[in-house]
Amino acid sequence: MEFTLKNQDATSAILSVNIQEADYSALVEKQLKNFRQKANIPGFRPGMVPMGLIKKQYGTAVKAEEINKLLQTKIFEYIRENKVDMLGEPLPIEEQQANINMVEDKDFTFEFEIALAPKFDAVLDKNDKLAYYRIQPTDEMVEGQVNAFAQRCGEYKQVEAYENGDMLKGTLTESVEDGVVVREAVMMPSYMKNDEQKALFAGAKVNDVVTFNPSVAFDNNEAELASLLKVEKSEVAAHNGEFTFAITEITRFVASELNQNVFDAAFGKDVVTNEADFRAKIAEQFEARFEVESDYKLLMDVRSYLMEKIGKLEFNESILRRIMDTNKGEETVSEEDFQKSLTELTWHLIKEQLAKKYEIKIDDNDVLSVAKDATRDQFAQYGMANVPDDLLENYAKEMLKQDKTREALINRAVDVKLIQSIKGAVTLNEEKVSVEDFNKKVSENA
Repeated sequence: MEFTLKNQDATSAILSVNIQEADYSALVEKQLKNFRQKANIPGFRPGMVPMGLIKKQYGTAVKAEEINKLLQTKIFEYIRENKVDMLGEPLPIEEQQANINMVEDKDFTFEFEIALAPKFDAVLDKNDKLAYYRIQPTDEMVEGQVNAFAQRCGEYKQVEAYENGDMLKGTLTESVEDGVVVREAVMMPSYMKNDEQKALFAGAKVNDVVTFNPSVAFDNNEAELASLLKVEKSEVAAHNGEFTFAITEITRFVASELNQNVFDAAFGKDVVTNEADFRAKIAEQFEARFEVESDYKLLMDVRSYLMEKIGKLEFNESILRRIMDTNKGEETVSEEDFQKSLTELTWHLIKEQLAKKYEIKIDDNDVLSVAKDATRDQFAQYGMANVPDDLLENYAKEMLKQDKTREALINRAVDVKLIQSIKGAVTLNEEKVSVEDFNKKVSENA
């Protein structure tokens, strides 16, 4: 096979591929032998069909298929080995290929149009000054996390007087002759839908008897009433009057005091030993989680900055449109979508160049690390800060089994390393901002 690449201009080239019979004949012969072994033709035993008949019936189709497969393989080998900066894929020149006679010809020339990547230089150095926003957690956020850890280490206690959120146990008795009686009934008035009925339990004490109407209290919810009264749903409507509730026990969930047990449960044994350090550690965790957002904002700012600095790149729009139309099928790509694609392509090329300059390489450990960070963030959202590493790794490996998720995490791993390289290359003007102000800055640039 012979390849000739001829530049048409700065944005396109013609790739000519000459294929001789010797390049594909063995492949065709092998495939025809496979057909012969499998062919089911009346009058012939399997595997005994004459090769001449096989060639007559299947020869041209097999020849075309093997040449096409060979073309695809060898063209991309040529592109890769010769470091051709191609965009998309080669497009066959239909007018030229229309003259090819696959039946009679033995040697072939195929011509393809290629869109070439534009030449540019993405440069970042200390002369480039960019804002970097360090997001500060609010006191309310820290306090909320403190309370969450305290709640997690809390316990149930028996108390004498009811407060909202407590659980009551007692005897529930319908105020009619031969009415429903439920011993050791359990109820939480805070879940009642009716505020007036809920208020009847305010300040109630052990051994008090409270009269209320369950149907009104629970807004005639059949499922809740059937569960409370221990009757079938179909029977609920017959018990819509007043009941008494003789309280025998009041249970309250009490958050733990801020002690070493809470500190250890949150961050591991003796990592922090006092409340001040505990709050500081929580704030530090928030800042670390926010740094991911700050880094992403920086990358988007770098995108805007470099695209403006480099200016509009020159593309062969005609070839790119045809590539996009081919990939999309019958629909033609709209002008708006096409221009958006060019913008994304520009940023993709800039990122590729930066990654090459900074010698960014990604391996399986990098991808696993990003997956673990994503998993850690998910746990952190539920207040679980001290998750064992082996558990994180197991969750992360499950994520990586999904192709789309894995691809996204690979891209994220590239971004993580790219951001760190950019941070070291430019001058960062750091600014502490609130979450609210940061979100405003993000929406302004969206």
